Amino acid sequence: MESYKTLEIVRKNTDSSVFHLILNRPSQLNALSLDFFFEFPKALTSLDQNPDVAVIILSGAGKHFCSGIDLSSLSSISERSASGEKGRSSERLRRRIKSMQAAITAVEHCRKPVIAAINGACIGGGVDLITACDIRYCSEDAFFAIKEVDLAIVADLGTLQRLPSIVGHANAMDLALTARRFSGREAKDLGLVSQVFGSKSDLDKGVTTIAEGMAAKSPLALTGTKEVLLRSREMSVEQGLDYVATWNSAMLISDDLNEAVSAQIMKRQPRFAKL
Repeated sequence: MESYKTLEIVRKNTDSSVFHLILNRPSQLNALSLDFFFEFPKALTSLDQNPDVAVIILSGAGKHFCSGIDLSSLSSISERSASGEKGRSSERLRRRIKSMQAAITAVEHCRKPVIAAINGACIGGGVDLITACDIRYCSEDAFFAIKEVDLAIVADLGTLQRLPSIVGHANAMDLALTARRFSGREAKDLGLVSQVFGSKSDLDKGVTTIAEGMAAKSPLALTGTKEVLLRSREMSVEQGLDYVATWNSAMLISDDLNEAVSAQIMKRQPRFAKL
């Protein structure tokens, strides 16, 4: 398995199809460096293409999930973009931002469900990251902040686009304009996370159990459900229904369906082929 500077891929149980993608710069509180934006989509692609992977858990090594974008990386981007003729430097900066956006959006492009398991700080770019994930859980000690306005910038990696559909427009305005810190409990009340666990240990165990339950389901059904939900965000109900009708006309009649029905009738656990 390929090694990375900013990430680690772990399969904790050789019999499991749940893989862990870990932000692995604990001494820097898992701040997102320029290397991260190159490595993250690459790691996700490798997991997506690996037939042994059914579900991915995204977490942070150490006491914090992610403290945001590495400030030295931010300075480096600013310095590079400030050099040269204004039109060309602006175009270069736009390309850099688009590339970083694509790294976060890679979570949505991954066919396999990605679950965020958040402990400690989840700040700035960390919020960009979790809002792209399919499901989010946190521990009691987790706290969140959309800090970009405090750095005199507009959040540009997805939070402002994804958060309103998760917590509502008014709540997203409040959190983004004040940059205030909010707790895991408030994140649960807002709908940002689905459940709050008592400790990091409880979080790890609980999320692994949830992921294992998902991994036992039809991979075609998991992939299709993720794809249809993501597409339906930007469609009317009628368009969404038409899209899922087209999807199921291609995917519904499958060995997975036959196996699921057979398992129900025989009162046994289904066994699905890898994707």
